[in-house]
Amino acid sequence: MKDKLTGLVCKECGAQSPIAPRHYCEECFGPLEVEYNYERIREVMTREHIEYGPLSLWRYRDLLPVETDQPDNIVSLQEGFTPLIRASRLGRELGLKNLFVKNDAVNPTYSFKDRVVAVAVNRALEFGFKHIACPSTGNLACAVAAYGSVAGMKTLVFMPADLEQGKIVGAGIYQPFLVRVNGSYDDVNRLCSEIAETMNWAFVNINIRPYYSEGSKTLGFEIAEQLGWRAPDHIVAPMASGSLLTKIYKGLREFMQIGLIPEARVRMSGAQGQGCAPIVTAVQENSDIIRPVKPDTIAKSLAIGNPADGYYAWKIIKQTGGCAEAVSNGEIIEGIRLLARTEGIFTETAGGVTIAALARLASSGAIAPDELTVACVTGNGLKTQEAVTGSIEMCDPIEPDIEAFDEAYIEDWMIRSATGLCPTKNGTEVLARWT
Repeated sequence: MKDKLTGLVCKECGAQSPIAPRHYCEECFGPLEVEYNYERIREVMTREHIEYGPLSLWRYRDLLPVETDQPDNIVSLQEGFTPLIRASRLGRELGLKNLFVKNDAVNPTYSFKDRVVAVAVNRALEFGFKHIACPSTGNLACAVAAYGSVAGMKTLVFMPADLEQGKIVGAGIYQPFLVRVNGSYDDVNRLCSEIAETMNWAFVNINIRPYYSEGSKTLGFEIAEQLGWRAPDHIVAPMASGSLLTKIYKGLREFMQIGLIPEARVRMSGAQGQGCAPIVTAVQENSDIIRPVKPDTIAKSLAIGNPADGYYAWKIIKQTGGCAEAVSNGEIIEGIRLLARTEGIFTETAGGVTIAALARLASSGAIAPDELTVACVTGNGLKTQEAVTGSIEMCDPIEPDIEAFDEAYIEDWMIRSATGLCPTKNGTEVLARWT
């Protein structure tokens, strides 16, 4: 649909700009956002039209800033439309009766970044770019490398040198020009911003950012559709730049505006690691000033000390009556383990942040037991194995005979019984199960 976009609009002063690879307002230097012709979109975008579409985020193409009408022209790895599971076992442990987990760990490169990169790459191709690039905390690098490869673009990814090996390999396997930088993500981002001023490259989260960020809306779209065309009462999402939380909320509001779901109040709550929690600090201090910090957290995918959309995430949390929590490294690890043990999902450290914050909010009563709550898990644990390696429980190697097994099994279950991890009363009962 060629006439669905009306241009770019400044989120600060409201000045209009044409559709172009531009990310800041020339009037006030505020961030730009894509503006849509909702009246036109309402004419064609129905529930039936969406349900007939592909099982990917491109079923929502009419609300995305890619203008081609030819599905075969879209570069896609079948990203999006990830599972929304009813998390009954996790909910019972946390005292939440209507808990769901949106599992974006199963996207093609195992994180939600496939959503934003898919949109960015297609938009960059429409602008005529030959190079695609990004500064990244890891997941974005993996996605840009994969999609740049499939699109046939020259690809460059920049990342802090100390990232987890899974993310370095996960990006490098696609053979981009991979640049590791001695410094934090904020240092990498500054370098890339300088390069973007001199090179005619599409940096997905710099000069293509207004289009790139729109991909995150599809999480909100899918949650609403998968809940039976309704909005949840509460969403808990991890925050790095803050963009994900703002765009999930925008997606729900757009569905309401077009009439695809009923009008509803959705509380938006955000989660960060304690070593990098500038947005959480602002929420808890009731201050609209997002003070930059030097990141120090195992949740490296959230380690953005100067979040570009921090103020806008703060604003939505406050407007919707949501909350914000910062959790310790220990809580992050326990959150990863808890989700794996109860729902069979192995999430990375960012997901551990979400689950740990969810547990805190449930314990404090900030989430009511009956609220229909969705927790967003945004990445796969295989990328951050280092964080939990030391917490894996296993017995010592045994000889290949039944006596050795019996001894190891009894010892393991006796330990678990003593710590309350299983209902076994004594080793005799355990052994009886095997004789």
